[in-house]
Amino acid sequence: MRWKRLTGRTVAGLLTAGLISAGLLPVTASAAEATDLARGKTVTASGSHGGYPASNANDGKIDSYWESNGHPADLTVKLGADADVESVAVKLNPDPVWATRTQDIQVLGRTQDGTAFSSLRDRAGHVFNPGSNQNTVTIPVDARVADVQLKFFSNTEAPGAQVAEIQVFGTAAPNPDLTVSALSWSPSSPSETDDITVEGTVRNAGSAASPATTVNVSLGGVVVGSAPVGPLAAGASAPFVVEVGKRPQGAYTVSALVDPTDTVVESDDTNNSRTTASPLVVGQSPGPDLEVRSISSTPASPAVGATVTFTVAVHNRGTSAVSAGTVTRLTVGSTTLNGTTPAIAPGATANVTLGGSWTAASGGATLTATADATNLVAETSETNNTFARSIVVGRGAAVPYTELEAEKADYEGTLLQSDAERTFGHTNFATESSGRESVRLNSTGEYVEFTSTAPANSIVVRNSIPDAPGGGGREATISLYADGEFVRKLDLSSKHSWLYGNTDSPEGLTNTPGGDARRLFDESHALLTETYPVGTKFRLQRDASDNAAFYIIDLIDLEQVAAPSSQPSGCVSITTYGAVANDGLDDTAAIQRAVTANQNGEIDCVWIPAGQWRQEQKILTDDPLDRGQWNQVGIRDVTIRGAGMWHSQLYTLTPPHEAGGINHPHEGNFGFDIDENTQISDIAIFGSGTIRGGDGNHEGGVALNGRFGKDTKISNVWIEHANVGVWAGRDFDNIQELWNPGDGVEFTGMRIRNTYADGINFANGTRNSTVYNSSFRNTGDDALAVWSSKYVKDQSVDIGHDNSFRNNTIQLPWRANGIAIYGGYGNKIENNLISDTMNYPAIMLATDHDPLPFSGQTLIANNGLYRTGGAFWNEDQEFGAITLFPQNLPIPGVTIRDTDIVDSTYDGIQFKTGGGLMSDVKIQNVRIDKSNNGSGILAMGGARGNATLTDVTITDSRDGHVLIEPGSQFTISGTPNGARAKR
Repeated sequence: MRWKRLTGRTVAGLLTAGLISAGLLPVTASAAEATDLARGKTVTASGSHGGYPASNANDGKIDSYWESNGHPADLTVKLGADADVESVAVKLNPDPVWATRTQDIQVLGRTQDGTAFSSLRDRAGHVFNPGSNQNTVTIPVDARVADVQLKFFSNTEAPGAQVAEIQVFGTAAPNPDLTVSALSWSPSSPSETDDITVEGTVRNAGSAASPATTVNVSLGGVVVGSAPVGPLAAGASAPFVVEVGKRPQGAYTVSALVDPTDTVVESDDTNNSRTTASPLVVGQSPGPDLEVRSISSTPASPAVGATVTFTVAVHNRGTSAVSAGTVTRLTVGSTTLNGTTPAIAPGATANVTLGGSWTAASGGATLTATADATNLVAETSETNNTFARSIVVGRGAAVPYTELEAEKADYEGTLLQSDAERTFGHTNFATESSGRESVRLNSTGEYVEFTSTAPANSIVVRNSIPDAPGGGGREATISLYADGEFVRKLDLSSKHSWLYGNTDSPEGLTNTPGGDARRLFDESHALLTETYPVGTKFRLQRDASDNAAFYIIDLIDLEQVAAPSSQPSGCVSITTYGAVANDGLDDTAAIQRAVTANQNGEIDCVWIPAGQWRQEQKILTDDPLDRGQWNQVGIRDVTIRGAGMWHSQLYTLTPPHEAGGINHPHEGNFGFDIDENTQISDIAIFGSGTIRGGDGNHEGGVALNGRFGKDTKISNVWIEHANVGVWAGRDFDNIQELWNPGDGVEFTGMRIRNTYADGINFANGTRNSTVYNSSFRNTGDDALAVWSSKYVKDQSVDIGHDNSFRNNTIQLPWRANGIAIYGGYGNKIENNLISDTMNYPAIMLATDHDPLPFSGQTLIANNGLYRTGGAFWNEDQEFGAITLFPQNLPIPGVTIRDTDIVDSTYDGIQFKTGGGLMSDVKIQNVRIDKSNNGSGILAMGGARGNATLTDVTITDSRDGHVLIEPGSQFTISGTPNGARAKR
């Protein structure tokens, strides 16, 4: 139901409209002249019910409201400074559907110097009637206070207090009011070599004297200096001067903020800053200036032991040429390589081939290149000569943690092992375990003890504890010991696990207990207070106070987490916009203000410091055209940086379907909606989802969604408990003029866990995009996918093409594939590790989901697939580790090479019945070992097409090397190596 918005009225207006409830004291003439001091001020509550937060009580909308989670309940308005308060107006929606009700209310207040509230108006029943008083009650008071609190004791029509709008009428009490004026700098047009001075004036525009304080000067949103400000009488002013030194070339917003720590109580705290209308422009100094733009390697994705050579792109951003002969240097591990740089004209770039080579070692390494490494050139800037990037050698992601399996540790408990067919969906813990084994702790004193192989100061535990009897999860603890010494209790939860039902439809699953269960595991993580050395014995033990009925331990991750990163130059903290870490209150408004300031060019970068930051609405762009019920305009030209994914963490407590607000419930109330040129790094985003769609279509939301556009790069972001981690793409008919498919989008260092659907999906024509060096665990649909959907602007152009999934580690997808490609061309799946899929392939190429056709080439190369494949769709369809499924449309041009397929649940490679042709499939240098319940390679009875085998080895498959079922029109050329094992 939609209600008309009721604008705020003055007390005089309320009197004219007859809205002041009968029986209350008359309002004086001075009250009629009072203003609403609550407008725009912070409102907090003792608690809120569902999607009715305290902020609704002061949002200027009469059709939204706050509702408490029971009685008694408090609603507090923080005026910011003492004011002479004359009345408080409490409003409900005047629509007749809001029937007459009586709320029992007491009014309290607290002064700006006070700590406790005192009563301003005794508890009394107040009648809200849409007919007689338009559901508005005005309560006269007479007090000088800075905070006004309403305490509710009962509501005749609801279990909690309800307020659509609260207004506090009065006049400001005498207080200082500090402002900044006359902000300027010298020299007026500086270059990079000039020292810059910023000057300004602080004025006390208030009605009382101000004590001493300070003023901060910021360039580009970063504080670069401060100056003292002495006591000022009312109306007095004082100048200040701040030396800010030399600055690199560029345009900088110049701002000054007086009383930056809010130590002075003022009549108005919103006018303490001033920003100049025009930016400070620092010009480039004459002379050369070298910088490294990129590093390329040959080969681009080297195998372990490969010989690797490098080329470095060196750019001269200066105004004069650089002569030939400078040294360009690259270091990787203990190897140092040098190259001679040619002459480079101003604005030109030279590709420098380095001498020598590096022998690729397994894992991750950092490439660091330096221009003018021997300092032959006197440059205008000596701080921009170095560039670094990572390289990953071998398969999988170079993750920063060490993973240890419970079944390989010391334990006193029960070993759980899956059945031969790894049956899924029947409350089978072992099937859902990494390696298909885990350890169950039933009794006090039972434990799993892991011996660390690297230093660690953090732990992640993949575990399962029982659901609550009525569903919805429960919490429990388990005890962590290190070398026999108690460390701490770890908090475990089953809130996000335990889905029930016998349906193959994920939207048909429910949180209500009954029947078979699946998605049995979740994870708990903790930063420890010290670093534990190699060889530490970490024990997870069930002590007497650990009271879950059982604990199942699957694995742990041990990681040495670096200290929080420092705030980068050019970034402005969300605390500047009002966010407060770790206070449990919603920081959305502050985060949104910071992002909007960055998008508008007011600041250069948004900084999310270390801390827990609550977010209950998605960050996006307010749509001024109000096109439809839900706002689906993303952010653009934004940079967001954090102190590290373990340190800067966004979280939500409200399930998306209860959040209301400005974004569609399908996309959720957390994370970011992205449309173009957005960089996000080094944060965590933790959702509150518990289901994919069942129980009333209560979806879990999407952490990062939108059109994505060009130049969007996301790195080192931890996402958990979302419906989908990342969905890149929107349908063309979703605001057609904003059509902007992802192009060149990059994801690196991602850590996506415990979702209800996809990890990252490249949809709606996403092209030339990459997911690299990232890890995925326990996704509820495809961990990685390209879906070349038809909901695009031009189906001949907007095809999912030339996307790459490279060097990723994917574990335990509990529904669907490790990696899937649905249509398109030029897409690549390389150097990935995929293990323990529940019911679908590790890798699938398919034309279901109605995609645009496959064309050109699709490459599957150098992947390691372990314990993958499974049975689904009433357990009647058995999928191979790699499956090609041409449902009506053909799948041409596929190459599968340099891959190990080990311990598959069914077939190693499967060509599935579907009607479409699979032509000219090339299978080269592939090892298939131990297909437990199938063949090495299977062509089903309805399969059509042909494949060629070159250097393929198949061993220990139950149904033999190659099986072409009767009726199949699929041919296979070439003979595999190896011999069938007799079983």
